[in-house]
Amino acid sequence: MTLYHFGNCLALVYAPYHMAYKFSGISEYASFSKCVYAGVLYIFTQLCKMLVLATFFPDSDSQMNGEYDVFLELLKATVDFADLFGMYFALNSVPGKAHAKILTTAIGWASAEVAVSRSVSLWVGARGAEFDWRHVRSCAEANVALLQHAASAALVWLCARRDLPRALAPPVLALAALTPYRALLEDAAAALLALAAWPLLALRALHAAALALVTLAFYAIMAQQSSV
Repeated sequence: MTLYHFGNCLALVYAPYHMAYKFSGISEYASFSKCVYAGVLYIFTQLCKMLVLATFFPDSDSQMNGEYDVFLELLKATVDFADLFGMYFALNSVPGKAHAKILTTAIGWASAEVAVSRSVSLWVGARGAEFDWRHVRSCAEANVALLQHAASAALVWLCARRDLPRALAPPVLALAALTPYRALLEDAAAALLALAAWPLLALRALHAAALALVTLAFYAIMAQQSSV
């Protein structure tokens, strides 16, 4: 039973990633190595972020006492701009059309995040003697993260375009600038609405879907005006 639960969790996490890679068409570009490269960039970026956080944002007395410092949390979230720079380098390393660049970067980035942040907890927790919905929720969050990273990669690609229409520039730049604060805004909304774990997951999924649809609309406009 424990192995069955563990297998279901693995399928829930990795099956959507495999399907996204297999059926999106990027496998035709022989981009598996580029996915791995994007994953390596993710790990390097997280190490740099950890170094910055440990150097400039050590644990303060207010954190030790459990107090919430809004300004400090905003500064910490600002460090996540490093993710956008990492995605930019990953996008530039992928040859081919725009959709291949975006999807390859998103899948590689999100896969590395899953491997680093969730694989150990699934191996240790999902193989336990008792079933726990917490692991199923964690797997669902990994799928939401894939959608979020795809939208973020598309926004970075749009921001890097020199032929971006002037009408699209303000909303694209605004969405890209708000990307590092996404988790902070979601947690603030959850605290304001007193959401439990599953409603919070639903909120994150709706947020990711809305951001992805808006970004897709911007990408479609861009694709109509130029050959990408």
